[in-house]
Amino acid sequence: MFDIPVGEFFEFIINWLTDNWGGFFDLITVTVKTFLVGIENILLFPHPIVMIIILAGLAWYISGKGVGIFTVIGLFVVEGMNMWEGTMETMALIFTAVLIALLIGIPVGIWASKSKTVENIVRPILDFMQTMPAFVYLIPAVLFFGLGQVPGIIATLIFAMPPAVRLTNLGIRQVPEEIREAALAFGSDSKQMLLKVELPVALPTILAGVNQTIMLALSMVVIAALIGAGGLGQPVVTGLQQLDIGLGFEGGLAIVILAVFLDRVTQSLGTATQ
Repeated sequence: MFDIPVGEFFEFIINWLTDNWGGFFDLITVTVKTFLVGIENILLFPHPIVMIIILAGLAWYISGKGVGIFTVIGLFVVEGMNMWEGTMETMALIFTAVLIALLIGIPVGIWASKSKTVENIVRPILDFMQTMPAFVYLIPAVLFFGLGQVPGIIATLIFAMPPAVRLTNLGIRQVPEEIREAALAFGSDSKQMLLKVELPVALPTILAGVNQTIMLALSMVVIAALIGAGGLGQPVVTGLQQLDIGLGFEGGLAIVILAVFLDRVTQSLGTATQ
Protein backbone atom coordinates (compact mmCIF):
# COMPACT_ATOMS: atom_id res chain seq x y z
CA MET A 1 0.00 0.00 0.00
CA PHE A 2 1.02 3.65 -0.19
CA ASP A 3 1.32 6.36 2.44
CA ILE A 4 -0.71 9.58 2.29
CA PRO A 5 1.26 12.16 4.35
CA VAL A 6 -1.77 14.21 5.44
CA GLY A 7 -0.23 14.99 8.82
CA GLU A 8 3.07 16.11 7.27
CA PHE A 9 1.23 18.34 4.79
CA PHE A 10 -0.82 19.92 7.61
CA GLU A 11 2.37 20.48 9.62
CA PHE A 12 3.99 22.14 6.57
CA ILE A 13 0.99 24.51 6.20
CA ILE A 14 1.08 25.42 9.90
CA ASN A 15 4.84 26.06 9.84
CA TRP A 16 4.55 28.17 6.67
CA LEU A 17 1.78 30.28 8.18
CA THR A 18 3.77 30.70 11.40
CA ASP A 19 6.91 31.79 9.53
CA ASN A 20 5.21 34.15 7.05
CA TRP A 21 2.16 35.50 8.88
CA GLY A 22 3.64 35.99 12.36
CA GLY A 23 2.88 39.72 12.37
CA PHE A 24 -0.76 39.11 11.48
CA PHE A 25 -1.16 36.62 14.33
CA ASP A 26 0.57 39.02 16.73
CA LEU A 27 -1.95 41.72 15.74
CA ILE A 28 -4.86 39.35 16.41
CA THR A 29 -3.30 38.41 19.76
CA VAL A 30 -2.98 42.04 20.89
CA THR A 31 -6.50 42.96 19.69
CA VAL A 32 -8.24 39.98 21.29
CA LYS A 33 -6.20 40.28 24.50
CA THR A 34 -7.04 44.00 24.84
CA PHE A 35 -10.76 43.35 24.36
CA LEU A 36 -10.71 40.40 26.78
CA VAL A 37 -8.92 42.36 29.52
CA GLY A 38 -11.45 45.18 29.11
CA ILE A 39 -14.38 42.78 29.60
CA GLU A 40 -12.67 41.15 32.59
CA ASN A 41 -12.12 44.55 34.23
CA ILE A 42 -15.77 45.47 33.74
CA LEU A 43 -16.97 42.19 35.27
CA LEU A 44 -14.51 42.23 38.17
CA PHE A 45 -14.76 45.94 39.04
CA PRO A 46 -18.07 45.82 41.00
CA HIS A 47 -18.16 44.06 44.37
CA PRO A 48 -19.40 40.45 43.94
CA ILE A 49 -22.64 41.25 45.81
CA VAL A 50 -23.38 44.13 43.42
CA MET A 51 -22.64 41.87 40.45
CA ILE A 52 -24.87 39.11 41.85
CA ILE A 53 -27.74 41.60 42.19
CA ILE A 54 -27.21 42.82 38.61
CA LEU A 55 -27.06 39.30 37.11
CA ALA A 56 -29.98 38.04 39.21
CA GLY A 57 -32.07 41.07 38.23
CA LEU A 58 -31.24 40.41 34.58
CA ALA A 59 -32.18 36.74 34.90
CA TRP A 60 -35.43 37.61 36.75
CA TYR A 61 -36.41 40.20 34.13
CA ILE A 62 -35.68 37.95 31.12
CA SER A 63 -36.43 34.45 32.41
CA GLY A 64 -38.67 34.91 35.42
CA LYS A 65 -38.67 34.55 39.17
CA GLY A 66 -37.36 30.97 39.34
CA VAL A 67 -34.22 31.65 37.29
CA GLY A 68 -33.65 34.88 39.23
CA ILE A 69 -33.74 33.03 42.58
CA PHE A 70 -31.48 30.27 41.19
CA THR A 71 -29.00 32.92 40.02
CA VAL A 72 -28.85 34.51 43.47
CA ILE A 73 -28.32 31.20 45.26
CA GLY A 74 -25.96 29.81 42.63
CA LEU A 75 -23.69 32.86 42.49
CA PHE A 76 -23.53 33.10 46.29
CA VAL A 77 -22.39 29.45 46.27
CA VAL A 78 -19.76 30.36 43.65
CA GLU A 79 -18.54 33.26 45.80
CA GLY A 80 -18.53 31.02 48.88
CA MET A 81 -16.29 28.51 47.08
CA ASN A 82 -13.81 31.34 46.22
CA MET A 83 -14.52 30.78 42.52
CA TRP A 84 -15.80 34.29 41.79
CA GLU A 85 -12.72 35.59 39.95
CA GLY A 86 -12.50 32.41 37.84
CA THR A 87 -16.22 32.66 37.03
CA MET A 88 -15.90 36.25 35.80
CA GLU A 89 -12.76 35.32 33.79
CA THR A 90 -14.72 32.48 32.20
CA MET A 91 -17.66 34.78 31.41
CA ALA A 92 -15.26 37.24 29.76
CA LEU A 93 -13.63 34.44 27.73
CA ILE A 94 -17.00 33.06 26.61
CA PHE A 95 -18.36 36.52 25.79
CA THR A 96 -15.30 37.33 23.66
CA ALA A 97 -15.27 33.97 21.84
CA VAL A 98 -19.05 33.97 21.22
CA LEU A 99 -19.05 37.59 20.03
CA ILE A 100 -16.34 36.86 17.44
CA ALA A 101 -18.07 33.60 16.46
CA LEU A 102 -21.37 35.45 15.87
CA LEU A 103 -19.71 38.31 13.96
CA ILE A 104 -18.31 35.71 11.56
CA GLY A 105 -20.98 33.02 11.74
CA ILE A 106 -24.20 34.99 11.21
CA PRO A 107 -23.04 36.78 8.00
CA VAL A 108 -21.76 33.44 6.65
CA GLY A 109 -25.13 31.86 7.51
CA ILE A 110 -26.98 34.67 5.70
CA TRP A 111 -24.70 34.23 2.67
CA ALA A 112 -25.27 30.46 2.69
CA SER A 113 -29.05 31.00 2.81
CA LYS A 114 -28.84 33.11 -0.36
CA SER A 115 -26.54 30.85 -2.36
CA LYS A 116 -26.75 27.09 -2.81
CA THR A 117 -23.10 27.09 -3.93
CA VAL A 118 -21.96 28.79 -0.72
CA GLU A 119 -24.05 26.37 1.34
CA ASN A 120 -22.47 23.38 -0.45
CA ILE A 121 -18.99 24.77 0.31
CA VAL A 122 -19.71 25.75 3.92
CA ARG A 123 -21.51 22.57 4.98
CA PRO A 124 -18.52 20.16 4.82
CA ILE A 125 -16.33 22.79 6.53
CA LEU A 126 -18.84 22.99 9.39
CA ASP A 127 -19.01 19.18 9.55
CA PHE A 128 -15.20 19.13 9.83
CA MET A 129 -15.21 21.80 12.56
CA GLN A 130 -17.86 19.97 14.61
CA THR A 131 -16.48 16.45 14.34
CA MET A 132 -12.77 17.20 14.79
CA PRO A 133 -11.78 16.41 18.42
CA ALA A 134 -11.63 19.68 20.34
CA PHE A 135 -8.12 18.97 21.62
CA VAL A 136 -6.79 19.11 18.04
CA TYR A 137 -7.68 22.82 17.79
CA LEU A 138 -5.26 23.55 20.61
CA ILE A 139 -2.20 22.58 18.53
CA PRO A 140 -2.38 25.26 15.78
CA ALA A 141 -3.83 27.75 18.28
CA VAL A 142 -0.72 27.41 20.48
CA LEU A 143 1.63 27.56 17.48
CA PHE A 144 -0.02 30.72 16.12
CA PHE A 145 -0.83 32.56 19.37
CA GLY A 146 1.35 30.99 22.08
CA LEU A 147 0.03 29.92 25.49
CA GLY A 148 -2.63 31.77 27.47
CA GLN A 149 -6.15 33.09 27.01
CA VAL A 150 -5.97 34.16 23.35
CA PRO A 151 -5.33 30.68 21.89
CA GLY A 152 -8.07 29.42 24.23
CA ILE A 153 -10.48 31.96 22.73
CA ILE A 154 -9.48 31.10 19.15
CA ALA A 155 -9.91 27.35 19.73
CA THR A 156 -13.22 27.99 21.49
CA LEU A 157 -14.71 30.17 18.75
CA ILE A 158 -13.76 27.66 16.03
CA PHE A 159 -15.39 24.84 17.99
CA ALA A 160 -18.51 26.89 18.87
CA MET A 161 -19.17 28.70 15.58
CA PRO A 162 -20.97 26.01 13.47
CA PRO A 163 -24.43 26.29 15.18
CA ALA A 164 -24.51 30.05 14.50
CA VAL A 165 -23.92 29.44 10.79
CA ARG A 166 -26.23 26.44 10.48
CA LEU A 167 -29.23 27.89 12.35
CA THR A 168 -28.97 31.31 10.66
CA ASN A 169 -29.02 29.55 7.29
CA LEU A 170 -31.89 27.29 8.38
CA GLY A 171 -33.95 30.10 9.92
CA ILE A 172 -33.84 32.26 6.78
CA ARG A 173 -34.57 29.32 4.48
CA GLN A 174 -37.63 28.45 6.61
CA VAL A 175 -39.24 31.88 6.21
CA PRO A 176 -42.68 31.11 4.62
CA GLU A 177 -42.85 31.91 0.92
CA GLU A 178 -46.17 33.73 1.46
CA ILE A 179 -44.41 36.28 3.67
CA ARG A 180 -41.73 36.88 1.03
CA GLU A 181 -44.39 37.29 -1.69
CA ALA A 182 -46.30 39.78 0.47
CA ALA A 183 -43.12 41.80 1.05
CA LEU A 184 -42.37 41.80 -2.68
CA ALA A 185 -45.93 42.90 -3.41
CA PHE A 186 -45.33 45.96 -1.19
CA GLY A 187 -42.19 46.79 -3.16
CA SER A 188 -39.45 45.54 -0.82
CA ASP A 189 -35.96 45.39 -2.32
CA SER A 190 -33.43 42.71 -1.36
CA LYS A 191 -32.01 44.74 1.56
CA GLN A 192 -35.47 45.45 3.01
CA MET A 193 -36.43 41.81 2.46
CA LEU A 194 -33.47 40.66 4.53
CA LEU A 195 -33.50 43.26 7.32
CA LYS A 196 -37.27 43.79 7.75
CA VAL A 197 -38.73 40.42 6.80
CA GLU A 198 -36.34 37.45 6.80
CA LEU A 199 -34.14 38.23 9.82
CA PRO A 200 -37.07 39.18 12.13
CA VAL A 201 -38.99 36.02 11.17
CA ALA A 202 -35.86 33.87 11.53
CA LEU A 203 -34.81 35.51 14.83
CA PRO A 204 -36.03 32.69 17.16
CA THR A 205 -34.03 30.13 15.17
CA ILE A 206 -30.98 32.42 15.05
CA LEU A 207 -31.17 32.91 18.85
CA ALA A 208 -31.35 29.12 19.25
CA GLY A 209 -28.04 29.07 17.36
CA VAL A 210 -26.66 31.73 19.72
CA ASN A 211 -27.70 29.56 22.68
CA GLN A 212 -25.97 26.51 21.22
CA THR A 213 -22.85 28.57 20.45
CA ILE A 214 -22.67 29.72 24.08
CA MET A 215 -23.11 26.18 25.40
CA LEU A 216 -20.40 24.80 23.09
CA ALA A 217 -18.08 27.63 24.13
CA LEU A 218 -18.69 26.78 27.78
CA SER A 219 -17.90 23.13 27.08
CA MET A 220 -14.41 24.23 25.95
CA VAL A 221 -13.58 25.91 29.28
CA VAL A 222 -11.75 22.92 30.77
CA ILE A 223 -9.97 22.05 27.51
CA ALA A 224 -8.80 25.65 27.02
CA ALA A 225 -7.38 25.63 30.57
CA LEU A 226 -4.85 23.02 29.40
CA ILE A 227 -3.06 25.78 27.44
CA GLY A 228 -3.24 28.39 30.20
CA ALA A 229 -6.61 30.02 29.50
CA GLY A 230 -7.36 30.08 33.24
CA GLY A 231 -10.91 30.66 34.45
CA LEU A 232 -13.03 27.88 35.91
CA GLY A 233 -11.22 25.25 33.87
CA GLN A 234 -8.02 25.78 35.86
CA PRO A 235 -9.27 24.35 39.21
CA VAL A 236 -10.68 21.34 37.35
CA VAL A 237 -7.35 20.71 35.61
CA THR A 238 -5.43 21.28 38.87
CA GLY A 239 -7.79 18.96 40.72
CA LEU A 240 -7.20 16.28 38.09
CA GLN A 241 -3.40 16.69 38.14
CA GLN A 242 -3.17 16.69 41.95
CA LEU A 243 -6.07 14.29 42.54
CA ASP A 244 -7.71 17.05 44.59
CA ILE A 245 -11.33 15.89 44.43
CA GLY A 246 -12.72 18.87 46.35
CA LEU A 247 -11.07 21.51 44.17
CA GLY A 248 -12.07 19.74 40.97
CA PHE A 249 -15.68 19.34 42.14
CA GLU A 250 -15.96 23.00 43.14
CA GLY A 251 -14.66 24.09 39.72
CA GLY A 252 -17.10 21.73 37.98
CA LEU A 253 -20.04 22.93 40.12
CA ALA A 254 -19.26 26.58 39.30
CA ILE A 255 -19.23 25.71 35.57
CA VAL A 256 -22.64 24.02 35.92
CA ILE A 257 -24.13 27.06 37.71
CA LEU A 258 -22.78 29.40 35.03
CA ALA A 259 -24.05 27.08 32.26
CA VAL A 260 -27.59 26.96 33.70
CA PHE A 261 -27.68 30.76 34.08
CA LEU A 262 -26.50 31.39 30.49
CA ASP A 263 -28.72 28.66 29.03
CA ARG A 264 -31.95 29.79 30.71
CA VAL A 265 -31.40 33.47 29.92
CA THR A 266 -30.57 32.91 26.23
CA GLN A 267 -33.40 30.37 25.84
CA SER A 268 -35.86 32.90 27.24
CA LEU A 269 -34.62 35.53 24.80
CA GLY A 270 -35.39 33.14 21.93
CA THR A 271 -38.83 32.31 23.33
CA ALA A 272 -39.70 35.99 23.81
CA THR A 273 -39.10 36.73 20.12
CA GLN A 274 -41.51 34.04 18.90
